[in-house]
Amino acid sequence: MSDRRRDPALPDLRGRVVLVTGASGGVGGGIARQFARAGADVVVHYHRGRDRADSLVAEINDTEGHGGAHDGGHAEGHGGGRALALGADLTRDEECGRLVEESAAWRGGRLDALVNNAGIQPVAPLDSLTATDWRGMYDAHVTSAFLCTQAAARVMRQRGEGGAVVHVASIEAHRPAAGHAHYNAAKAALVMFARSAALEYGPDGIRVNTVSPGLIDRPGLADDWPEGVGRWTGAAPLVRLGRPEDIGNACVFLCSDAASWISGTDLVVDGGVSARPTW
Repeated sequence: MSDRRRDPALPDLRGRVVLVTGASGGVGGGIARQFARAGADVVVHYHRGRDRADSLVAEINDTEGHGGAHDGGHAEGHGGGRALALGADLTRDEECGRLVEESAAWRGGRLDALVNNAGIQPVAPLDSLTATDWRGMYDAHVTSAFLCTQAAARVMRQRGEGGAVVHVASIEAHRPAAGHAHYNAAKAALVMFARSAALEYGPDGIRVNTVSPGLIDRPGLADDWPEGVGRWTGAAPLVRLGRPEDIGNACVFLCSDAASWISGTDLVVDGGVSARPTW
């Protein structure tokens, strides 16, 4: 990537390889785009959203000036490529390891950063939740992050150059919402898992942190949930919803050299909502 193509407002991540899970969704796509704008080579993970992943890869490669050719869920531009789409079901243990291995193999065994963003967010009252619902939430958020982090750490240790892992948690890890008991608990577990991993992987130069977003906008959200959007913008000191790129910027920062002494922390990205008094 030339200097003209890289966004100078972002840290310089040229030459680094980043895997973003759940990158076919809105927030994940925003994260992947910001890493690409910072100059990184980006692996775009998807589960069922292959078309969206391929489209994002083509967009990134076109932005880099390489063209947008892609085939079979993979994409590389004519200049060697900056983005790759890989599919995996992260609720299956073996798929987590395979995804990380294939991501590293793409650039000769290199993997500098992992962003565990994949997850689900069904809403249901606590009384109606089943053990299957509960386990499914933990598998989607916590177990997948655990297995991908383990696999990524093995790659990073082997190279001996350290690396960075970021889990996308939520402000609901700290401020629970009704109907989200399983989601709230899973996100809180993710925050503590990051701290535990930071403790054990730190001597290898591997930093592990979480980013906790507030309400992130998506097309049609204001029409689908006008009262919720109104409450949020009324409560947020910055008077707006979050954007996917806001979360991407936080992840890029935590994976950059600018955050080289930051590990085991939770970066809240919520427009200031958490600062609002609750009494």
